[in-house]
Amino acid sequence: MSQNSPQAGGAPVRAHTHREIMIILSGLMTGMLLAALDQTIVSTALKTIVIDLHGLKEYTWVVTAYLLTSTASTPLYGKISDLYGRRVVFQFAIVTFLVGSLLAGLSQNMTELIATRALQGLGAGGLMALTFVIIGDIVPPRERGRYQGYFGAVWGLSSVAGPLLGGFFSDHHTILGVTGWRWIFYINLPFGILALVITSAVLHIPKVKREHSIDYLGALLLVLGVTSILLAIAVYGPEYGWVDSRTLIYLAVGIVLAVAFVIWEEKAKEPILPMRLFKNHTFTLTSLLGAVIGAGMFGAIIMLPLYLQIVKGNSATSAGLKLIPLMLGIVSMSIFSGKRITTTGKYKKYPVLGTAIMTVGILMMTTLTRSTPYWQLSIYAIIVGAGLGLSMQTIVIALQNAVDFHDMGVATSSNTFFRSLGSVFGSAIFGAVLNNRLTHYMATGFTNLAHTNPNVMATINITPAGLTNMIANPKGVPVIVHNTALDAYVNAFHIVFFTAAPITALGFLLALLLREIPLRTSHDYAAAREEAAGEAIG
Repeated sequence: MSQNSPQAGGAPVRAHTHREIMIILSGLMTGMLLAALDQTIVSTALKTIVIDLHGLKEYTWVVTAYLLTSTASTPLYGKISDLYGRRVVFQFAIVTFLVGSLLAGLSQNMTELIATRALQGLGAGGLMALTFVIIGDIVPPRERGRYQGYFGAVWGLSSVAGPLLGGFFSDHHTILGVTGWRWIFYINLPFGILALVITSAVLHIPKVKREHSIDYLGALLLVLGVTSILLAIAVYGPEYGWVDSRTLIYLAVGIVLAVAFVIWEEKAKEPILPMRLFKNHTFTLTSLLGAVIGAGMFGAIIMLPLYLQIVKGNSATSAGLKLIPLMLGIVSMSIFSGKRITTTGKYKKYPVLGTAIMTVGILMMTTLTRSTPYWQLSIYAIIVGAGLGLSMQTIVIALQNAVDFHDMGVATSSNTFFRSLGSVFGSAIFGAVLNNRLTHYMATGFTNLAHTNPNVMATINITPAGLTNMIANPKGVPVIVHNTALDAYVNAFHIVFFTAAPITALGFLLALLLREIPLRTSHDYAAAREEAAGEAIG
């Protein structure tokens, strides 16, 4: 570990021991797990929530409100923590998330639930961004791999635990006298309080005093621009069509605001996202890589449960359990690559291998059929998970090693921001492709069936509502009709995976361009921290 180094003002900064770092990590990982879980835990419970709160028309906003605020706020947390200190801002994020969780569990209608989910997301943006920033503060890049691999394990766990817990709670009418789905939010409270206690007790990072001014206009332009674009991509486009006036207006407004944000940030004294960071080769590449990996990760997490539930007929809970191979791939390779990076000091090969492996795994999924055995799907899921595990945390190490210490917060949170954007864009693109191709293959399949079996088709309701009911309740439906509908889904999934593969292949090309910069050691890191503190005071 690093030796003691002087803090600005002359007081020595004591290095954290391995035991202290592991205790701090437990608090950070608990907070990040909660934020990651709440991205997916609601999806499998939406049906129950909508029925209970009588809000069918607004159901998409339960997910979207959380997504909007968590994504838009992410880069703000990094900059604010650079100015005011990590611990107080991280704890603010925890408290905000807990208040949002409590109020979401108490919601009596959809409007209240949507508003409180937005509040939850505001806290989650800080939990996801600052976790990586704080570990970057207390551990030198050369030693960071051994710890950062555990964060990949948290992401892997959340990808399975979210849908699984959501299905479990929603399947129970009441638990301890409380409506089952409300526990989706109440379960956050004890773990969030634990994270708050741990970070209060052990997270002591010296605060560097800086002369500062808040870029309020930049923050406003960023939040409004991101929100407008996300509304167009994640809500109005999929729901009303990509040429609908609402979609086009929100997209146009978002782009205009984004351009205005970039222009303003060039002039701002204390920019939220300094444009000079994009002159850093590693920052730019890892931002693009983060977006690609985010898209690939969410494509797998969303499409695999859909395949298992629709084509294989699994329940939501069962589909969640069957994602365990994906989690094992992420967890094992996150920990393996992290430890190897610490041992060798080399990191570039892991995102190169990871994106290549992820692309191969996604291409393998284009071979899925109605009769594909689960063991075969498990192999594909492990391969995709292994690719994610090799890539996700490695690019954060590369980024933090390449930027100045005083830019650590804004650079790291920006990487998380771009990964979140990639997740949103990936989910929207893959969803649009699935719906478009499903309509095509359904029409083609049933047209062919009408020619070959007109008597069977005469008794079948092939309206969208009828087809949905047929998939959900196949009993009494002729086997050939049901199989035609399932084949349409399978073919549509194939096109989705064929669409995802070039995106992850682009990640492979970007990873090849990464420069292998020697990882800073404890001594180098202490010197960089001291220099940053000196610049702040001077």
